[in-house]
Amino acid sequence: MSDPYERELAAIESVSDASPAKKILTYAKLSGPGWLQGAITLGGGSLGGALFLGITVGFSAMWIQPLAMICGIIMLSAIAYVTLSTGNRPFHAINRHLNPLLGWSWLIATIMANIVWTMPQFALATEAIQQNLNLLPGKGGQTTIIIFLFLLGLFVNYLYEAGGGGAKLFDRIIKILVAIIVLSFFAVVIALLTAGQLPIAKIFAGGLPNPSNLFKPAATYEPLIALSNSPEFWKSKITDQQRDVTFAAFAAAVGINMTFLLPYTLLKKRWGRKHRGLSITDLAIGLFVPFFLATSCVVIASASSFHGKAPELIKNDSKWFYSGISIEETVAQINNHTRPKKDYQNDLGKGYEFISNNVPVTAADFQLASMLKKRGAGSLAVTLEPFAGKAIAQTIFGIGVLGMALSTIIILMLMNGLAFQEAFSIDRKPNSNDQDSSSPNINNNKTLYFLGCTISGLSGCLFPLLWTAESKAALVIPTSVIGGSLIPIAYFTFLLMMNSKKILGQHRPEGKTRLIWNILMTFATTIATLGSIWVLEGKTHLPGWQGNVAKGGLLFLIILFLVGTISFFRNEKKTT
Repeated sequence: MSDPYERELAAIESVSDASPAKKILTYAKLSGPGWLQGAITLGGGSLGGALFLGITVGFSAMWIQPLAMICGIIMLSAIAYVTLSTGNRPFHAINRHLNPLLGWSWLIATIMANIVWTMPQFALATEAIQQNLNLLPGKGGQTTIIIFLFLLGLFVNYLYEAGGGGAKLFDRIIKILVAIIVLSFFAVVIALLTAGQLPIAKIFAGGLPNPSNLFKPAATYEPLIALSNSPEFWKSKITDQQRDVTFAAFAAAVGINMTFLLPYTLLKKRWGRKHRGLSITDLAIGLFVPFFLATSCVVIASASSFHGKAPELIKNDSKWFYSGISIEETVAQINNHTRPKKDYQNDLGKGYEFISNNVPVTAADFQLASMLKKRGAGSLAVTLEPFAGKAIAQTIFGIGVLGMALSTIIILMLMNGLAFQEAFSIDRKPNSNDQDSSSPNINNNKTLYFLGCTISGLSGCLFPLLWTAESKAALVIPTSVIGGSLIPIAYFTFLLMMNSKKILGQHRPEGKTRLIWNILMTFATTIATLGSIWVLEGKTHLPGWQGNVAKGGLLFLIILFLVGTISFFRNEKKTT
């Protein structure tokens, strides 16, 4: 059997009656699309989500991102089941069997996310090379890095589109990048562990779900809140910040564009019904395991280094100092208004608002404000220096962050190429004999593919001009609103498709299997929907167009749910 596809099928057939352990070992060798999902989810969003979870919530946040990923894998497994059972391209299947509004909303949100989110990945990679790895400094170096990232992204995507040996090399590159990410952050935890910096019992306890942090401040803050003159202010502020960070981390686990990527990479590899078991194992190996290890390590490192601590405050001879001034003196300056308010905004970040209260400030207020100050990956790298040395600490983080950004750039460009192919494709109903054939039911227009890749990559190249502090809201808010409102719609759409006799025919799950699928998918869809509604509702209070876009997102979410439900029952009735 010279055809790799035939060898793959033979390997699957050879373990059809084997033990689960032997199946997993065989499937691990054949994995592929799951690693692409792992590469896209291990990006700047997951890094930032894990970093801020550790800072704000602490070790008790260990359960949040794994639960988010479990919900995502439930839905991605369902997407894989529908795709592999029918051989249909999902975009056209949704348009044909449900409603074109659902299909086009899904596709457009994917393209928007692919274009906008390449910018922070280019910025993250550039920062890692220049600051952590200390290479190619200055604007000239920045330009060189940007061009290199763009060309590398195009080259690796050329390997993917070329198929054959190029596709195999593409798979290896992605797997290597994901391995580098995981090993880099794992090294961080090992360094902290050997230095005796980690409370093991708290870490394991944090793996148990505890939603209380959505409704009250973490226990670390309670003693200081009790000493504050503005306890209600701090309770509200810290709880709101914990909710924001929690849902941001949840959303970063599985994005709208990941739900688009999976089915088309499955069809590209010519997978069919015989690959359904392999696809679920592939997601566990390539997506869940790397994501769980990398994000858990970042949460552990950031919680150990920052949670409940104020690095700006240095204790010496039982007195707290801030910028060379004792905290008592600094508090006196605040209360006597002898220092400009702007100074405290810069010093304390988001916690400075308490200065505007007509209540005397205490040392506890000052410490709480310092604890809530945002930190970046560079700050986390600095905390490793006493244990690993400055050069090694910065290198470890630089490699890990660069791997995250680079893998995400490659996959964002790939997804945009696939989305452009699909946007300009013609609906072709699959032949019943298409399954497991050599003619996958996808559009192979290479010009459209590289056009999509190029547009996404060029967007990333423009980050020095477009990804500024002033423009982030203009770019991120509409994309987040549209993508956030459509994640539950994508989940809901495939929940309907999994229950559709018209779409799946004899392959629709029945009996206990169908009940289990529906319980799991309903749970994941409900979690995603509640989170999206909460996030959108929180943005409705923003001034001007930003609040209006959020309100429009909520309305659009409701409309899509209604359209999907009505279309599903109408089409199923026709089938009956």
